[in-house]
Amino acid sequence: MLQVEMNKKKVDAELDEMLAGYERDRTEVIMVLQDIQDKYNWLPQEALTYVAKNWQIPMTDMYHIVTFYKAFSLKPRGKHILQLCLGTACHVREAPFILDALERDHGIKNRETTDDGLFTLETVNCVGACAQGPILIIDGQMRGNMTQTKVGGIIRKLRKAHKEEVAENE
Repeated sequence: MLQVEMNKKKVDAELDEMLAGYERDRTEVIMVLQDIQDKYNWLPQEALTYVAKNWQIPMTDMYHIVTFYKAFSLKPRGKHILQLCLGTACHVREAPFILDALERDHGIKNRETTDDGLFTLETVNCVGACAQGPILIIDGQMRGNMTQTKVGGIIRKLRKAHKEEVAENE
């Protein structure tokens, strides 16, 4: 299982800087949570506690907001977010087979993050690009006309780039 340890002082300093432009108004809390998730790729407990304390928002309210919106994640997410459309058009164009291939061939389970922290797979209902289906969104970039072979190539490229990056930093 992916373990994430957050340095409290570092997180507090990052949050201070990130939130400096806000007026600490409850109406801004969703935008703040989006900024935090953009920074960390998920919403760490430390960040939620920090915002709740500094903006005087009960934690129950924070969790209500975070659990209401599917876009927010309370679990650590991978470096690369893969979102596979399973809407009707993508479904009939074999998106479920792509999902099976990701799970079977690459060990990437739906709504989970790989043990190495590299990938998180999420299925979505429709991304509005039906004519190009099946659609796979990789780190916010939409890719159409996906096949099992194309997805496999993308995964291998991302893994190779990660290995090269790790080797460079050693």
